[in-house]
Amino acid sequence: MSAPEKTAVLYRMVMPDHVCPYGRKALWLLKRHGYRVEDRHLTTREATDAFKAEHEVKTTPQTFIGGRRIGGYDDLRRFFGARVPEEGATSYTPVLAVFAVAALIAAAVVWLRFGSLASWVILPTFIAAAMCLLAMLKLQDVEKFSTMFLNYDLLAQRWPPYGYVYPFAELGAGVLMLAGVLTWLSAPVALFIGGIGAASVFKAVYIDRRELKCACVGGSSNVPLGFVSLTENLMMIGMAVWMPAMPM
Repeated sequence: MSAPEKTAVLYRMVMPDHVCPYGRKALWLLKRHGYRVEDRHLTTREATDAFKAEHEVKTTPQTFIGGRRIGGYDDLRRFFGARVPEEGATSYTPVLAVFAVAALIAAAVVWLRFGSLASWVILPTFIAAAMCLLAMLKLQDVEKFSTMFLNYDLLAQRWPPYGYVYPFAELGAGVLMLAGVLTWLSAPVALFIGGIGAASVFKAVYIDRRELKCACVGGSSNVPLGFVSLTENLMMIGMAVWMPAMPM
């Protein structure tokens, strides 16, 4: 005996000037899980507002399965067993993404240069690439970064303009290290900002026991201040000490 067909009713905004992207994703998710979807379009703002008022919901799309309202797109993901982070929850994902991309860039650069990944150069190349990427994220909104940075950085708290200088200094040092030039300039800069950063993070997290969000990937991130933030600064310190003694 064949299994009964799985069906769902989906209400989503489909208007001449706007098709809700979450509605599209909900429709795809339902079909992916084998549901036959009764796709009901809300074609005007008035119809959308009336639907929300009738069902006492604040957003669309809304999915109904077996006569029971499942909810919006995130609720539908939870219904199918996916993990959905709570709004505002901290996450290391942004930093892990930066480090993963930096590792791929380093591998590509070293492979093009030496034809092999078996080279000590891959580590400093990775760190330099990571510095550039992290600086880029900070430079997307220097104002937000500098504001969040003030929560824990010891020098920025004494001299707020340092929060604006930091991402440019990190980017400059990273680019010079990636190119293997002007080590006399890049090494002291990396040592200076890395040393102050490491001391600041260590004090805030491990001495003062403060729970803060890190500005390491920009001012809009939810990365918790802690081990990863300390690692970023320790990598810069390591590069500053290592590079003058090692030819690139």
